Amino acid sequence: MMKFYLCTFITLFLLFSCKREKTTHNKSEGREVDITYAQGYSIKKFDRYTQIEVNSPWPESNKTYTYILYEKEEDIPEGMSSDANIQVPVDNLVVTSTTHIPALEALGAETRLIGFPDTRYISSQKTRKLIDDGQIRDLGSNEKLNTEILIDLDPDVVIGFAINNGNKAYDIVQQSGIPVVFNGDWTEKTPLGKAEWIKFFAPFFGKEAEAERIFKHIETEYLTAKELAKNAKKKPTVLSGSIFQDSWILPGGKSWAAQFIEDAGGNYLWKDTENTGSLFLSLESVLDRASDADFWIAPSAFTSFEELQKANPHYTQFNAFGKQRVFTYAKTRGVGEGMLYFELGPNRPDIILKDLISIFHPEILPDYEAFFYKPLDKTQ
Repeated sequence: MMKFYLCTFITLFLLFSCKREKTTHNKSEGREVDITYAQGYSIKKFDRYTQIEVNSPWPESNKTYTYILYEKEEDIPEGMSSDANIQVPVDNLVVTSTTHIPALEALGAETRLIGFPDTRYISSQKTRKLIDDGQIRDLGSNEKLNTEILIDLDPDVVIGFAINNGNKAYDIVQQSGIPVVFNGDWTEKTPLGKAEWIKFFAPFFGKEAEAERIFKHIETEYLTAKELAKNAKKKPTVLSGSIFQDSWILPGGKSWAAQFIEDAGGNYLWKDTENTGSLFLSLESVLDRASDADFWIAPSAFTSFEELQKANPHYTQFNAFGKQRVFTYAKTRGVGEGMLYFELGPNRPDIILKDLISIFHPEILPDYEAFFYKPLDKTQ
């Protein structure tokens, strides 16, 4: 009899243990999603939920934000702390940066967008039609979000853009029960790193396979073009930026913009600086180093040589001005007040790279028509 009870006890114990194993979420069992270039976030897939960690929502952030995406309430692991839990796929959402728009459109999720701050800056025709049709509400400015309208919209999630943790509007939104998820795509230092944030958006819509395919295409196009540029016989010298409030603002040597010039086969004259953001220099120092530069790209919002000369006569002292080798992204605009370069460019670095290769080395891409970068209008 004792043997019978002992066997019964062991059997029940094993059954109970098996049952507990099935309902316990072991964090180590998750599968890391392949994020090759982006440094600001990671994704881990579990059987019944997805964990997204954002470690760089803004520069010098000292906190990693954890978000749990689940299909059913019971899928949330017991005792697991997070900054927000979001049920997916989301039916509607609010995003707060124009760089988020191309990712939504690429994933076919733009119709789920119901609110955006400063809709006038959205350039995409597809999303602007939704705005015109009244499907997307304007929420004021990102720094001063109209929280009353946003809370009334009651989105499933708000994808937040922030330059620091001082935006109190997000606190109000979260207190109302609407989850806020920070997106730090703009903090990435490499072209492909920015573009890879499309994988960040994918789990909210169950579009992971589409995001992988889209990014793979962008990556392949970029790397193929970069290899072509290596065949160039000469690396032309390149100047960038323009004067604003007595300082010439131009990209640092370790910045996103400088990486494009390098990958396009150009010799950026400030490539040896360590800055990942912008440099602020005097006109004299820029003229001393770059007066003979072969090309001048991205001279702020100037679109013609006449505008450039009127703004500052010293611009005419640059060789690139005299030879009319100045190229701008400011002429490529959508239907809104923003520029497509700042909206679509971070998502499509392959296009930017091909534009620059066609400028620096037209013989490499002889039939290519530049999309973002166009020559300044010549003086009549």
